[in-house]
Amino acid sequence: MQKKGKTKNPVQLKDVVLRSIADKKGKNVICLNMTKVSSSLCDYFVICEGDSSTQVSTIAKAVEQGIKEATGENVYHSEGYGNAEWILLDYVDIVVHVFQPHTRKFYNLESLWADAETEEIETEREYKHV
Repeated sequence: MQKKGKTKNPVQLKDVVLRSIADKKGKNVICLNMTKVSSSLCDYFVICEGDSSTQVSTIAKAVEQGIKEATGENVYHSEGYGNAEWILLDYVDIVVHVFQPHTRKFYNLESLWADAETEEIETEREYKHV
């Protein structure tokens, strides 16, 4: 059973997310492919870091703007803008986590979803605008 609101092309969303993160100099970006994880409600988790609350907010806002411009979609649910230690953006098919480094280390989402296929993203090389 699909979660209500699933989009037709989660790969397009993922690409827009990754470009938006790269544009704002997000660091340590990984993408967890959740499609083969039976307990997952989404297709992808994208996890990245910003060096400060300002950068974390800027990255998250860039993702929202990028997806809105590319697909017309609004975020289904967001949280964390208040202190910007960890901002979560839920687009149903893809969930984006933007962390400050110490918060990411503490929660260690990558280990919680260790059964997902992990792709490390080199944002400068792969997603930088030409």
